[in-house]
Amino acid sequence: MDRIDAMKVFVAALAEGSLAGAGRKLGKSPAAVSRAIAFLEAHVGAELLHRTTRSIRLSDAGERYAVACRRILTDLEEADIAAAGERSAPRGRLTVTAAVAVGEALLRPILDAFMNAHPTVSVRLHLLDRPANLIDEGIDVALRIAHLADSTLVALPVGEVRRVTTASPRYLAKHPRIAVPADLAEHQVVAMTHFGIDSWSFPPAAGAGSTGTMPRTVQFAPRFVVNSLRAAVASAAEGRGVLRSFSYHVADEVADGRLRIILAQDEPPPLPVHLVVPHGRLSVPKVRAFVDFALPKLRAGFADWCRVCTPKAETPRARRRTG
Repeated sequence: MDRIDAMKVFVAALAEGSLAGAGRKLGKSPAAVSRAIAFLEAHVGAELLHRTTRSIRLSDAGERYAVACRRILTDLEEADIAAAGERSAPRGRLTVTAAVAVGEALLRPILDAFMNAHPTVSVRLHLLDRPANLIDEGIDVALRIAHLADSTLVALPVGEVRRVTTASPRYLAKHPRIAVPADLAEHQVVAMTHFGIDSWSFPPAAGAGSTGTMPRTVQFAPRFVVNSLRAAVASAAEGRGVLRSFSYHVADEVADGRLRIILAQDEPPPLPVHLVVPHGRLSVPKVRAFVDFALPKLRAGFADWCRVCTPKAETPRARRRTG
């Protein structure tokens, strides 16, 4: 049996979540898929997959081998593309990842339009509120909201997002004024795990003398803690309390007046947004085509969100475009 073909079966099984799924994707019988996995296990001398009737799970050896297989198959794909040159058109499966909220609101419509423009490309979108390892997880492109440090990745700037504090006009009308972060300790708070459930940190106060280099941390006892972004935003918009989130999370609610940004002068610096691609993948036609297609739409979307969430844009206006 050809080892490269067997590796393709192995990687497809991981992507599809089952041996049967790999068979459907590759047009192989269940027996042929099982033989390919058995061939690889005999070759490496270790069990790669723990199998049940309904699922598969990587062994420790399988996890290490999967990383190597993905890299080998990626290198082969890039070699084929380099040999084909300009004759190679975008085709095959494009794998993209992003955080859940931005993926649903902005990236998913862009991917729909991209698939309409490129019928020979299919897309697998992973919406994850964690940073995926692009190489190990076989991902072509990621939309990242963070300061980046990994020099093995190509980062293309898209825009920036703010970490904003908001509350509904109804809540603000019924409670004491919030002029500085310390005032939050006396207010009701709607908290989400990844933004802090019992404290929020703010930059040092301007002109604070010897304490001006120390962040200001506000402790609070939240009235409502929830692990759903949509639930948190809805609760804050209904007057339950003060919320901290990324600016794009609340752009619609700020635009139509259901939420108002407060403490804008005390926000942390904005976080950069990038499209991130493993080194060398931009030469792959499907990846290059998607990046060229998506970048201007993503930049327009983030710029629109930024305009909505600036202090002068806190009055009702039209909903943002999502490309």
